[in-house]
Amino acid sequence: MRISVIGCGYLGAVHAAAMASIGHEVVGIDVDEQKISLLSAGEAPFFEPRLTDILAEGIASGRLMFTTEFAAAAGATVHFVGVGTPQIQGGYAADMTYVNAAIDALLPHLSEGDIVAGKSTVPVGTAASLEPRVSAVGATLVWNPEFLREGFAVQDTIDPDRLVAGVPAGREGGRAAQVLREVYHPSIAKGTPFIVTDYATAELVKVSANAFLATKISFINAMAEIAEVVGGDVTVLADALGYDVRIGRRFLGAGIGFGGGCLPKDIRAFSARAEELGRGESVAFLREVDEINMRRRQRAVELVVQGLGGSVYEKNVTVLGAAFKPYSDDIRDSPGLDVAVLLHGLGARVTVTDPQAIPNARRQHPQLTYVADRDEALTGADAVILVTEWDEYRRELSPEHASGLAAGRVIVDGRNGLDPAAWRAAGWTYLGMGRP
Repeated sequence: MRISVIGCGYLGAVHAAAMASIGHEVVGIDVDEQKISLLSAGEAPFFEPRLTDILAEGIASGRLMFTTEFAAAAGATVHFVGVGTPQIQGGYAADMTYVNAAIDALLPHLSEGDIVAGKSTVPVGTAASLEPRVSAVGATLVWNPEFLREGFAVQDTIDPDRLVAGVPAGREGGRAAQVLREVYHPSIAKGTPFIVTDYATAELVKVSANAFLATKISFINAMAEIAEVVGGDVTVLADALGYDVRIGRRFLGAGIGFGGGCLPKDIRAFSARAEELGRGESVAFLREVDEINMRRRQRAVELVVQGLGGSVYEKNVTVLGAAFKPYSDDIRDSPGLDVAVLLHGLGARVTVTDPQAIPNARRQHPQLTYVADRDEALTGADAVILVTEWDEYRRELSPEHASGLAAGRVIVDGRNGLDPAAWRAAGWTYLGMGRP
C-alpha cells in the first residue's frame, strides 16, 4: 500500500520507517529541510535503537523516501498525521497549531476515498472537529493513536501490544477500519488486538493510558515520601505490592519521577481539556500527580546536599545521565537535567555525562559542564547522583571502580537502581529515594 506520513519528528520518522520495513511504499513529509535531508541520507535526527538500520534498509529498497513537498502525498491511500502537540506557552492546554497546519497542507492533495489517520496525541473532541474538513474533499478521517515507548519505538510500531482505530459511524467508518487492518496486517496476523471504536474513545485511550501510568509512578513516589519519614523501604514495598495481580510491579519504581515529551504535558493537557468540558473535578487528582512528580526532583537535590554535610557550594557533583530515560537522547522535561541545574544554582560544580544526550543537553543548558566519558566525569567528584538508568551506570559501574576515581564517597541513587549493601560495603554513603 502507498502511505504518506505527515510530520517526521520522533513519532513520524519511526512510523514511516517501520511501515516501509513491513513492505509498504512510504513517503515522509515535513517542513524542516534539515530533518528531511538527514532522513533522506538514512540518518535519524535523534537516537532511537534500530531506527537507523530500518531507515537505511527502507531507502535502499526504494520503499521509503522523504520530502518537504506536500504534493508527494498525492496518490497515497492512507495519510498518517503525526505532528507534535506541545503544551501552550503560559498554560496547560495542548497547542494544536501543528495539527491544524498539517491538515490544511494535506487537504489539497487528497483524493476521493483516501484515509487520513491521525496519530498525534490530541484533546478529546479534536477528531470530531477536524472531520468536516476532511470529509468535504471525499476522504475519511480516523484516529489511530500511538503507544510508543522511547527506546523501544521501532518494536512498538512493528509489534504493538494493541491497535486502536476511532472511525466515523456508517459504511465509510467500516471501510476505513478495513483499510487500517490491511496496513497493520503483519501485526494483526500475530494476534495483536485491533479495537474499532468512535473518535472520542480512541482519543481517550491514549490520554487515559498516560494518565494512569503517571498516576502509578506518582503513587509509589508518594509512598516513598512516607517511607522516608517512618524508616521504611519503598523498593520492598513495591515488590510486595507487585505480587498482587491487580496491581503489578511495572511502573512502581520510586525515584526522581517521570519526564519526557509525553507524560508531563499529556496529563496537563488532559486536565485542561477536562476543565473546558466542565468536568475538571473528574481528573483533579492529576494536578497532585504532577506536583508529587516535581517534588521528587527537589528531594534528590536535598539528598545531595545532605550527603555533602549541608552545602554543595563549590563541591564537585557528577550527574550520571541527562536523557529523561535510557536508550534515548530526549531531554524534554528531563528530571535529571532539572536536578543538575538546581545543583548548579546552589553553587555546585556540576559535571553531566550521558551516552547519547550530551549534544541536546548542552544546547539547552550550556552553563553545565559535560563530559562524554563516564570515568572522566567521575574523576574528582565529591558526590555522584544517578538520574538515568543506563546500563553503564546501573549495572556496569562497580563501587570499587568508582572509588578509584571519585574524591568523595557520596552516592545518591535517584532511580533506586543500585545495590545499597555493595556501595556501603565499599565505604560509600548511599542515599536512595524512599529507602532507609
